Amino acid sequence: MQDKKNCLPAGIALMLTSALLTCTGQLCWKLASNRDSLLFLLAGFFLYGCGALLMMAAMRFGELSVLHPMLSAGYILSIILGALVLQEDISTNKLLGIAVITAGLVCLSTSRGAEKL
Repeated sequence: MQDKKNCLPAGIALMLTSALLTCTGQLCWKLASNRDSLLFLLAGFFLYGCGALLMMAAMRFGELSVLHPMLSAGYILSIILGALVLQEDISTNKLLGIAVITAGLVCLSTSRGAEKL
């Protein structure tokens, strides 16, 4: 069996995928509330549920303190999806927030704590 240090990238990838799925599920809920659509509502539950299952699977590949913050990528994705799908504005503060979250994710994924695995 591989040691946990070699599995950390898989855990990070699963957590980022989980963030994408849960964020897309929430977007479907928003679309369902605007359009009163059962299809979007059900799609939202399905995507969110798949994201939660991936999150649980990802926890096997590293420490909680390294993997769980990867879900903050969902905030970045929600800003992007909001702009693309809902035509929401991306302000300077939102861009600054994206930069800070991205920097934090990079620092965390390359930190010494992650290397100790």
